[in-house]
Amino acid sequence: MNILFVYFIPSGGVETLNRHRSAALKKKNIHCHFLYYSKERELVNNHDGPTFITNNGNEIKIILKEGNYSAIIITFDYSGLPRFRKLGYKGKIILEIQGLGSQIIARSELKKAIPLVTAFGDGILSSKTPHIMQILDDFSLSFPKFIFNNCFDMSKFSYKLTPNKLTPKKNYLILAWIGRIEDNKNWKEFLEIGYNFINGYNSNIKLYMFEDNSLSNPIERQRFQRLIKTLNLEKSLTIYSNIPNDKMAYYYSIIGNSGGFLCSTSKVEGFGYAIVEAMSCRCPVLTTDSDGVKNSIIHNQSGKFYSIGNTMEAVKEAKELMENVQLRDHIISTALDHVKVHFSPDKYSQQFIKMLERVGTNHKG
Repeated sequence: MNILFVYFIPSGGVETLNRHRSAALKKKNIHCHFLYYSKERELVNNHDGPTFITNNGNEIKIILKEGNYSAIIITFDYSGLPRFRKLGYKGKIILEIQGLGSQIIARSELKKAIPLVTAFGDGILSSKTPHIMQILDDFSLSFPKFIFNNCFDMSKFSYKLTPNKLTPKKNYLILAWIGRIEDNKNWKEFLEIGYNFINGYNSNIKLYMFEDNSLSNPIERQRFQRLIKTLNLEKSLTIYSNIPNDKMAYYYSIIGNSGGFLCSTSKVEGFGYAIVEAMSCRCPVLTTDSDGVKNSIIHNQSGKFYSIGNTMEAVKEAKELMENVQLRDHIISTALDHVKVHFSPDKYSQQFIKMLERVGTNHKG
């Protein structure tokens, strides 16, 4: 059985999800193919399956014909449902939701999506994002909805001993951040937290920011650069762009080994793959309560929360995370267990197959 997953660009959490579910579903004799409309960078991580990059209707038509797909999963792009029908696809189409931004935007976008799913699709799939689940419940849907956790394969991404070239030359704590330089990822708050740490706690702390520099707009980039200079963080901050995903396990591992942590400052997250990746590499996480991360973080169990906008609370929680060795060890071990249990690839495969069967696609494993 072949399934086609469709998304805008091969980057971010959806791209990570695609690679992990490709490996999970392959074990059940489901072969995943991937179509991205465009790419903003040369790097495309290995998906372990055919990966197409085109937004040309004629080329997509050929892909659909040759792929013989039992179903298509389209992430976010609800306008793609009528488009793929016009291109001749007659199989099952499911619209997948992974976030959609703020609750106001999510409700507005889903209101526009639902008539298209009703007319051209067969259901909606979403991860267990509380505000998305609530919005879907508020609408009277005439088609099936499928809600289950995304998957994460720890056998492919976990703690790694760091090669010498990645190992810091000096011993220092590392505070890390991962995301795009955009408002929702709230990069400004991370810089402010880092500033407070460096000036009020430990001047040797290093800040690592991992980003995709092809995805920010110029105005936001200028604000970012200005604030770095205003806070005098040039010597303390290292910016990494477009690190291949298989190398990120090393970086999460050295961040955890340094005694530091991953700090997620997002306003809203659908799932938060960076958080799960860090947890799997023994790197503890301090995060805002950005909704979707509730599936990953339980305060003082699998990670720590702080109130968005309250940088001093973030510093207080972070100090405890770094200084209370017993609590830190507990959080690291609990986080590992949490990822294994709740984001199991095998459990994801079972739920995915049930979804296919419910919309009328027979799976022969």
